[in-house]
Amino acid sequence: MAEDKTNAQVEETTTATEVKVETPKQDPKEFLAEFDWDKYEEGIERVDDSKLEEFEAMVAENFVDTADEEVVTGKVVHLTEREAIIDINAKSEGVISLNEFRYNPDLKVGDSVEVLIDIREDKSGQLVLSHRKARTIKAWDRVNSACEKEEIVNGHVKCRTKGGMIVDVFGIEAFLPGSQIDVKPIRDYDQYVGKNMEFKVVKINQEFKNVVVSHKALIEADIEEQKKEIIGQLEKGQVLEGIVKNITSYGVFIDLGGVDGLIHITDLSWSRINHPNEVVELDQKMNVVILDFDDNKSRIQLGLKQLEKHPWEALSEEMKVGDKVKGKVVVIADYGAFIEVAEGVEGLVHVSEMSWSTHLRSAQDFVKVGDEIDAQILTLDRDDRKMSLGIKQLTPDPWTDITGKYPVGSKHKGIVRNFTNFGVFVEMEEGIDGLIYISDLSWTKKIKHPSEFVTVGETLEVEVLELDVESRKLSLGHKQTTVNPWDKYETEFALNTVHKGTIDEIVDKGAIVNFNEDIAAFVPTRHLEKEDGKKIEKGEEADFKIIEFNKEFKRVVASHTAIFREEEQRNVKAAVKKQAAAADEAKPTIGDANEALQALKDKMDAASKK
Repeated sequence: MAEDKTNAQVEETTTATEVKVETPKQDPKEFLAEFDWDKYEEGIERVDDSKLEEFEAMVAENFVDTADEEVVTGKVVHLTEREAIIDINAKSEGVISLNEFRYNPDLKVGDSVEVLIDIREDKSGQLVLSHRKARTIKAWDRVNSACEKEEIVNGHVKCRTKGGMIVDVFGIEAFLPGSQIDVKPIRDYDQYVGKNMEFKVVKINQEFKNVVVSHKALIEADIEEQKKEIIGQLEKGQVLEGIVKNITSYGVFIDLGGVDGLIHITDLSWSRINHPNEVVELDQKMNVVILDFDDNKSRIQLGLKQLEKHPWEALSEEMKVGDKVKGKVVVIADYGAFIEVAEGVEGLVHVSEMSWSTHLRSAQDFVKVGDEIDAQILTLDRDDRKMSLGIKQLTPDPWTDITGKYPVGSKHKGIVRNFTNFGVFVEMEEGIDGLIYISDLSWTKKIKHPSEFVTVGETLEVEVLELDVESRKLSLGHKQTTVNPWDKYETEFALNTVHKGTIDEIVDKGAIVNFNEDIAAFVPTRHLEKEDGKKIEKGEEADFKIIEFNKEFKRVVASHTAIFREEEQRNVKAAVKKQAAAADEAKPTIGDANEALQALKDKMDAASKK
């Protein structure tokens, strides 16, 4: 269309300037002398210079120099369903797909658009244009200019991406980091998709054609001014309105209008809480009080519970020591449990006040967090805001009638709770424990440690040996529940009695022979000699004579040698007596009698020396 229009103009101009060649009337010689051979060769009359200048001015005004890769401004002259016809005042119009104008759905005829002359004339003679490329080139110029001059630019948030958003700025896809969207943390990125917002270009990578923008930078300047104004007015005890900005395990950050303050978890509520979200929620508006701040007021400590009256001040004046109270277990430690008897008012139940039992255990053995329990007030200090409680006081003291239940000499059953080197602690009932000394465990066994005799948790029969009500001490015995076997053994293993036994163990200076489960006798080395002069060895059975029995110290000493030594002595005495009788019958002389007596004496002396 443009090409035809231009050609018509040229033709019209040419026609207007054409001069008809008339048949010359002058002399041929004169005609040839004056004939303009240039006009003849061109086929037209020479145009006046002023006309040519006028024509060139008109061309310069209406036509552009269509150099490749050049950005020019064109006008939309026609729109189809798929394309836009653009007039750039060249000899022909260019065609651009509407896909390149998706960002501008309101494009209409007459709009001016920037285009890049991609190809002046393709194979079909068509002018090839690109709006997308032109927009990109211009966009980079604008972006660089905006970055240098720190100008504010408008952008369209296209979509989310990892770590932030993609923003269309002048047709360039710029990156908006999540941290640069706003001064407060963003929890829902999708709310920004599709929005038109103002941004500041903060970084450009020319090599990789990357652009980073920030919306936060635009509002930080205003916030900084607000912050200075707020900080200048801060005073301790001042009450301000704020918005919950962030919640952590240790506290809550409050936005005071550009200035952040922290409410520590201990300043959120007079009651104990496990996490701040039990008290507040994100974006909640609340009043807070300024507790403290540093010299430059960059760290502001806030309080919420301080806006309310302290629970101890609201505690009933009628509450006193000895009263029974109900509360909930809020904290447990090894030494006790804290019970909340009123909102923000806690009392400590020491583990020793949980049970009458003297075996102190961990508080976890008696209660758990969340339990509703009854207790009695033991101490109450309103000034120091301290209260101690007791649970065992709600049940009778088992030592109240101890003399009636456990008189001296009475026999009972108890449970072994623990050991010491010197004895065993036995629980008779909750709150009443007794001690069995190691010497009162067995009549016959020599026990080095109680674990050799009993185990923890075992039920044991005991007898009350001693009772001290004032000191709350109970002395028990186990062996006293049975008859002392040494009373019987005192007769059975009396001195000079003979018993058959086997050597069980060779020890220093002798051996051990067991006659039964209770009696183990010691045999000195010199009393192990047999009649043939050899020693009795381990595992060998023989007869033994009791030569010592001590009931008090449970000591028994036996001898094998004494048996045949005594037999020899009896034989010597019998021989002497027989010889004396024979001498009387034979009436020997005094000399014969002396000789016989001397021989007998020598034999007895020799026997005793062995």
